Amino acid sequence: MSTTADTVEKKGYDVEEIRAQFPILKELVHGKPLVYFDNAATSQKPRRVIKAESAFYATINANVHRGVHTLSTKATEAQEAARETIRKHINAKHAHEVLFTSGTTASLNLAAFSLGQLLLKPGDEVLISGMEHHANIVPWQLACERHGAKLKVIPVTDSGELALGASDHLIDQLSDRTRILAISHVSNTLGTINPIKELIAEARKRGIITAVDGAQAIAHLNVDVQDLGCDLCAFSGHKAYGPTGTGVLYGREELLERMPPWQGGGEMIDVVTFAKTTYAKLPFKFEAGTPHIAGIIGLGEAFRWMEDYDKAAMAAHEHTLLEHATTELLTIDGLRIIGTAKEKVGVISFVIDGIHHYDLGTLLDQQGIAVRTGHHCTQPLMERFGVSGTTRASFASFNTVEEIDSMLAATKKAAKMLR
Repeated sequence: MSTTADTVEKKGYDVEEIRAQFPILKELVHGKPLVYFDNAATSQKPRRVIKAESAFYATINANVHRGVHTLSTKATEAQEAARETIRKHINAKHAHEVLFTSGTTASLNLAAFSLGQLLLKPGDEVLISGMEHHANIVPWQLACERHGAKLKVIPVTDSGELALGASDHLIDQLSDRTRILAISHVSNTLGTINPIKELIAEARKRGIITAVDGAQAIAHLNVDVQDLGCDLCAFSGHKAYGPTGTGVLYGREELLERMPPWQGGGEMIDVVTFAKTTYAKLPFKFEAGTPHIAGIIGLGEAFRWMEDYDKAAMAAHEHTLLEHATTELLTIDGLRIIGTAKEKVGVISFVIDGIHHYDLGTLLDQQGIAVRTGHHCTQPLMERFGVSGTTRASFASFNTVEEIDSMLAATKKAAKMLR
């Protein structure tokens, strides 16, 4: 996060004041007020983010870093201001350590491809966990297939936590062939907050490169990349109150300098000849083609919006919602929560005996309540818990206890209908 000198005075936490900034919360669904509990899939957007993206197209629409005319200059300045805002928010050393992508998936694919080219040889190992999103599994599988490496997995306990060892040897799966540790800060399905700083420290002692999937952490926790000590950190804009199609890959300067480009094209080059191409300096070496300029400007505004509020107060509010929902859901006969870790963000996955999650989700939608049903892009995790899928409610800063009570009443009503 920003240092004290960089931080403006934070606003007090008033959930109704926050709700007033989200136009979509005034919408009706099937004649009912919208209750949006699918924030782990994508968050809603405050008005100022929507306006910032629209204003780009209305007033300064032009390509960036490619023109001397006024519109191009203004567009470039706005995009680079967003990069600096994000740099401060995650406490990166340099703005050129912030690479713009289309989202977490693109960021992790970039990381896996480039690190694979740089580091992996036959017999080497990449270590992930059993609670990873498919976007932090498949790219590493592909990298391992390309280079003859092996994918290893940290198991998950019955409570939905990583199965770790003693404090002086947390990760049993590390070996002298482990080259990369790629792991989520927060589980998108369970809400589990992993002890990421300690895991990174153990990996670094062994010279292992660390890549963090920060998609579910960025909107809910203070993500300080220097404090964490990670080499890479990926996250999406759309889960952090920003536009879809935007994302970031943070990387330590020294590592990014060594990593080969992922994609080729305009902007990422220095000199092109038919014999050889030399590449641009950071961050542009990894930003081929025209970026989602309007989205990036909107993303910068989303981070400025988050900076206006005390993130600890937001987290405390979301924790209150989590505790209330957990306590009340467990009063429903046959309901089981999947993932009961001690440290969680505002995510609850649950199943009810004899009721399919799709049926429950459909009936909740009829009451205006948006939850996610299915495997949540974590099929191996579903297999670990012996379920085909769950119903997942995920909370954000604008949600209320009253909305949770509405979900609870609707869930009880649906359970009676479906049994």
